[in-house]
Amino acid sequence: MNNAMTPWFLYLIRTADNMLYTGITTDVARRFTQHQNGKGAKALRGKGALTLVFSAQVGERSLALRLEYHIKQLTKRQKERLVADDGMFETLRESLQVNVVKGD
Repeated sequence: MNNAMTPWFLYLIRTADNMLYTGITTDVARRFTQHQNGKGAKALRGKGALTLVFSAQVGERSLALRLEYHIKQLTKRQKERLVADDGMFETLRESLQVNVVKGD
């Protein structure tokens, strides 16, 4: 499959101690399994049971990276709102799509 056509996803995983981890991937199920098996991010290793609490298709990799960065800057309370309210995520995604500089 052409990488330009591969959709990217943003996801959030909750750890046993209630931390929220944010990541991006082209295959959420595969990546979550990697995290569960200790093969993913070091931040999740040894954190107990992991729960996938949010995932959304975001489109191209560059947008996924911008969304990931922006969400990682949010407070825990803001991340909890994002997990609970799909509307917040859509608003965030749309604002980042509008802010893309044309002609790069």
